[in-house]
Amino acid sequence: MGRFHRHPDGTVHDHHHDGDHHHHDGHDGHDQTEGPGRDVGDHSGYETGAERVMVLEQILGENDRLADDNRALLAGHGITTVNLMSSPGAGKTTLLAKTIPALRDRLRVGVVEGDIATSLDADVLTDLGAQVSLVNTNAGFGGECHLDAIMVRAGLDRLRLAELDLVIIENVGNLVCPAEFDVGQDARAMVYAITEGEEKPLKYPVMFRAVDVVVVNKLDLLPHLDFDLEQFRTNLATVNPDALVLELSARTGDGIEPWADWLLDGRR
Repeated sequence: MGRFHRHPDGTVHDHHHDGDHHHHDGHDGHDQTEGPGRDVGDHSGYETGAERVMVLEQILGENDRLADDNRALLAGHGITTVNLMSSPGAGKTTLLAKTIPALRDRLRVGVVEGDIATSLDADVLTDLGAQVSLVNTNAGFGGECHLDAIMVRAGLDRLRLAELDLVIIENVGNLVCPAEFDVGQDARAMVYAITEGEEKPLKYPVMFRAVDVVVVNKLDLLPHLDFDLEQFRTNLATVNPDALVLELSARTGDGIEPWADWLLDGRR
């Protein structure tokens, strides 16, 4: 069906174009015609743009209604909820495996663990001191590359909410889709690994623009990589100047306390 994204005002934009070539006026006034070296793909095959946008708006509208229900349920139990997102392999689960023990004596933590398949990540977090509820999206949810509000509700229904202060939703590893779905969270955070390159905020702005905090992970690898941390910060500020940046190594645990403090501050 092609790609779409939501604007900050909640409207849906379909990447639908007619014809093979598109013209855009650049800031310098020159015509920027797509062609060799600048072609972003032929979108002329999508002939249902208006109808598709209407359907997507209906789907997302229903998701937002269910997200509000989730938010009310969690608030009714006095629970703070964080939607944790990242690309696959950035280190969400490793971060949570360090976070849960760090908060054990201060907050009662629950995790909704989202994955397309397997219980591998949920198994890592079991017996660390948190309630863990697994949601596989291929089990009745169509194998989606994100969690939506109804999937999260299925996970919440398997937690003892009256015994929790904080719920962290570990979303499916994907750098695009999870950012487009409200699931009832109070805040959005993402884990970004320096192995991904400093250009990612510019290439995937929807995700980086949506979050409140960016946890820059795998800092222990910095001496071994050709990675420009300051350029990453500059790129991030271009799309989200208000995002809090926390730098740490989830593998070693170095820098975990500022992240734990952020979660505690949100709870307060």
